Amino acid sequence: MIRLENIGITFNQGTPDENIALKNINLEINKGDFITVIGSNGAGKSTLYNVISGTLTPSKGKIFLDLPDEKGNILSKEITKDPEYKRASYIGRIFQNPLLGTAGKMSLEDNMTICCEKGWKGLKISLNKRKRAAFKAELKQLNMGLENRLHDNVEQFSGGQRQALTLLMAVLSRPAILLLDEHTAALDPTNADIVMKLTRKFAKEYNLTVMMVTHNMQQALDYGNRLLMMDDGEIILDIKGPEKQKLTLDDLAARFKEIKNHGMTNDQMVLQ
Repeated sequence: MIRLENIGITFNQGTPDENIALKNINLEINKGDFITVIGSNGAGKSTLYNVISGTLTPSKGKIFLDLPDEKGNILSKEITKDPEYKRASYIGRIFQNPLLGTAGKMSLEDNMTICCEKGWKGLKISLNKRKRAAFKAELKQLNMGLENRLHDNVEQFSGGQRQALTLLMAVLSRPAILLLDEHTAALDPTNADIVMKLTRKFAKEYNLTVMMVTHNMQQALDYGNRLLMMDDGEIILDIKGPEKQKLTLDDLAARFKEIKNHGMTNDQMVLQ
């Protein structure tokens, strides 16, 4: 569904401050994949997200995305040079800061209307009664009482409520892929757990394709069907399916140490 071919990013190329942030990344993301991404600070996780979302244009390599044409046929389109605003219609991204995904000075209803315009093709904006009923039905899934606060400005909500709302709005816009960038890291444990459970629920119910960066190793093991580990601008581990399901924290630490000690190639790192 999304394919990255030999992607490289070099900052300040040809200067004393040259920094190779991504090194020949080859990655194929399949429809319905829920991929957890781990790695230390500076490993390249955010840079990878920036390349996929269009915030950064790679120094080399190509990116392809499967998208439907006007007749509904799925075609592989190169999006390497497409800017972020063009990709925003089919690539969703949620950041760590819960204030970034919603407009605080606007009402909940207005925030949902923006989402409606982006992704709810069959719902006319002019049909206010139908629109409000649809909003309430969707918001009720959050179990936070927000369905009764359509006229309140979003800035009145807690961080957990705003991040849950951001997640719901991203899901309802029907992205081809949803990028979660440590989306629970700024929340208290209770709200983080709520948002993570909603993430799992929405991913399953909407058959979403998800990538989730996390520093929580247990989350990385418990969620999704696939795990990527990054280090020094490379994907050094790609584990999926049953192999991932039986992986433990000790196994993960041992494999990281083994790879680092032996300098394995990308082909050797991929475990089916």
